Amino acid sequence: MSKTKKILIAVSLLVLVFSLFSIARTLLQDYAEQQKIKELTKVREDGSGKGGGDAIPSLLSNKAGKPVMLPEFRELYERNPDIVGWLQIDGTRIEYPVMQNPQDAEYYLNHDFDKKENKGGLPFLDAHSRANGSGILLIHGHHMKSGWMFKDLMKYKNENFYKEHATFQFSTLYEKEKYEIVAVTLSQVYRKSDDVFKYYQIENVSTPAEFDSYVQNIKKLALYDTGVTARYGDKLVVLSTCEYSTENGRLAVVARKIN
Repeated sequence: MSKTKKILIAVSLLVLVFSLFSIARTLLQDYAEQQKIKELTKVREDGSGKGGGDAIPSLLSNKAGKPVMLPEFRELYERNPDIVGWLQIDGTRIEYPVMQNPQDAEYYLNHDFDKKENKGGLPFLDAHSRANGSGILLIHGHHMKSGWMFKDLMKYKNENFYKEHATFQFSTLYEKEKYEIVAVTLSQVYRKSDDVFKYYQIENVSTPAEFDSYVQNIKKLALYDTGVTARYGDKLVVLSTCEYSTENGRLAVVARKIN
């Protein structure tokens, strides 16, 4: 065997070993992330059980009329006060805490619940949203190749999947909330100079006219007609993630609160 062939074989073996190592490392990281989410879910469920579960009203208040944190969030909040709610969509792997760091809006792009660096991050609330004070809650999440975080939102490209999963749950720390989907849209992140509707610019939506315009533009972008709309005064949740059919593409699932 020539020296050149030996070198090529050695290089190929090194590349193979490196590739296998990278795959194994990714699988281990994904497994660790899954276990962390399962652990957080159990903490939440155990807290709900201690508080009486479904017997608890959706919105609690104390004698002074101030809202009281739901039992399922108390231990999680003590562990990390950046938690603002919990998102769960049946028929998907989406069952996660939703976060918001007051100092760094994009902190949870690459940090886990215990504030350790993590490429998957966690779903997080946009800087222009407040869980208990905004009419539109924009929630960002990664589209992970492993299938975690918001990748399963891609299922909503299929109208049949939507019809079987037309609602989801998003609970704030103080209220259990259910949402029905208004539209599923494809868009992208545009340049600031582009004169085009940008669903993620929720800071520009405050008046009745601006809200109605926002909903109308969302409906124009919709992949199919859900038969559901929203009016000023409705609370919206917008779930946003990367969509790779176009450069800087985004998929957004827009829903309105129904209870």
